[in-house]
Amino acid sequence: MFSKEIRPMCLYCFHSTKVFDDGRQCLCPKAGVVSTEHSCRKYKYDPTKRIPPRPQSFEGGKIEISEI
Repeated sequence: MFSKEIRPMCLYCFHSTKVFDDGRQCLCPKAGVVSTEHSCRKYKYDPTKRIPPRPQSFEGGKIEISEI
């Protein structure tokens, strides 16, 4: 959830708000209307705005009770 691999983007910023439903623009109190991929010095990560990727499903074979 707090991975260093998450690059700073207005989409995940505490200060930003989505403007339209298309998800490509945010309203920043410092920079105004910007792209969701924009970031500035005021960036502060908000983990509640990020939707993590789905975990991979396990594709193992079925285990029979007799195998245990």
